[in-house]
Amino acid sequence: MNDLDRIGATFDLLPIPAALVIAADGDVSIQMANRPFRQAGLGSANGASPLISLIATRITKFVQSDSLREDFPWQFGDAVDCRYYQVTLARLTRNAEGRCLVTLIDQTSELRTEHNLRREMMTDSLTGLANRAGFSDHLEALIDDTTQQARYAVLIVDLDRFSRVNACLGSMAGDELLITVARRLKGILRAHDVLARTGGDEFGILLTLEDGPGDADHVARRIQGALGTPFQLSDFEIRVACSIGIAFGSSQVDDAEELIRHAQFAVRRSKTSGRAEAYQTQAFDIAREQFGMETALRRALDRGQLRLSFQPICDLATGQIVCFESLARWADDDGTEYSPCDFIPVAEESGLIVPLGRWAIEEAVRTLAGWDARAGGNCRVKLAVNLSAIQLQRDSIAPVVERALTGNGLDGSRLTLELTESALVTDPDRIAGIMHALKGLGTTLAMDDFGTGYSNLAYLQKLPIDILKIDRSFVTGMLADRDKIAIVRAILSLAQALGMQTTAEGIETNELAQTLAALGCTYGQGFVYARPLEADAAYSLLEARRN
Repeated sequence: MNDLDRIGATFDLLPIPAALVIAADGDVSIQMANRPFRQAGLGSANGASPLISLIATRITKFVQSDSLREDFPWQFGDAVDCRYYQVTLARLTRNAEGRCLVTLIDQTSELRTEHNLRREMMTDSLTGLANRAGFSDHLEALIDDTTQQARYAVLIVDLDRFSRVNACLGSMAGDELLITVARRLKGILRAHDVLARTGGDEFGILLTLEDGPGDADHVARRIQGALGTPFQLSDFEIRVACSIGIAFGSSQVDDAEELIRHAQFAVRRSKTSGRAEAYQTQAFDIAREQFGMETALRRALDRGQLRLSFQPICDLATGQIVCFESLARWADDDGTEYSPCDFIPVAEESGLIVPLGRWAIEEAVRTLAGWDARAGGNCRVKLAVNLSAIQLQRDSIAPVVERALTGNGLDGSRLTLELTESALVTDPDRIAGIMHALKGLGTTLAMDDFGTGYSNLAYLQKLPIDILKIDRSFVTGMLADRDKIAIVRAILSLAQALGMQTTAEGIETNELAQTLAALGCTYGQGFVYARPLEADAAYSLLEARRN
């Protein structure tokens, strides 16, 4: 029995489609086919075969080569009823005279299941749009398409105040709003633009730029117009505002996620400006620098690398030092000094202002107790500590101050706490309660930078404020500016009417100090007295002034 007879005896027993083909004289034909092969519609011996007609060239190359086996995927049928196979070409013997065995494994079910799972993973179940992963895939494909030459942009649309809809009307109404927003956005885009839901209340748009960057601005205006029409939810008519960030494709950016982050970063600027904003590298670099500063500041707090410096506040009538304002200072391991104007905002945004503020209160009280010990009793000076608006919102200030005073054996009258007008704006009633609690400890309360914020005079009258600090912007150059003199006079008159004392910041000349004293200002602070000093230098100045 020859090889062909042996194969024929068992050929129909194979559970998968299989055929013996022969390639000769430039023609490929089926010499033998088993039942599964015929039932799959792949052809029969001595008959037409769609398989052979489509892969004849490949079979010819295989039998002419020295390979014993070759595997490759193949699909058969139209898009609606397509079958997917893994095809194997195998040589029967090395001297097979142009013959090879073709077997097929049907992978249609597995591939369809994989495709459906992938589609589900890439699709937002609520809106039916692509989700963040699907959007990133579309963008990655566009980045890899060399024909586009970076003529595309990513728009991120963030719905403002969406959380209020969920909180007031419930999650069902929130879902209904998201679906309606998706429909409106889809309606204003072109067929080849990609719309995705990239977050809870965030949508992403992959825009092809046909006429340049102006296309993105045009679409942004259309989005704002589409969302400007009120949404009807239950019995409520809801108006939805949005913030739009734009990031343009670039040959320098070859990562999809990075481009999406750029657009999301631009959204933050849009929330502030109220208009669509394009990503700017400089702004992103500043944000990264601030993030690095946050990390370094957190480490500095853990390692105790911060310190306080002290600037004297003097009685304008006598010239005597009555108080020192405590100012946070920070130098890193290399001795580089960071400005408080840089690291305090970072601390407030990151929440580090809470541990930083606690440290400042404890350190100031401890320093004052140390000065008392050196003086052999009360050194007859106060220390002032600044309280941040964020600190007042997030921390229990009164217990922190009480522990610091008790732990160092000091009376509350030795401590002045300074807060800005912005602290009152956030939550006036709560801040008023905190201020009364601090006043109950015997501390002096001062309103810092008065005149630069938005104080409600009715609240100002009710709050237990002892001192108004006139901002340096009104004091500096006051002698040559009638308007500034008028503002300072008005603040001094207001303070006198409310029974408060006043401190003028930014005094740099004796003439200015004398003028402020003549106008009725109580205290003065500025370089004319001293720049901020280290603790030992501040105490030495205090002793020198007394002698």
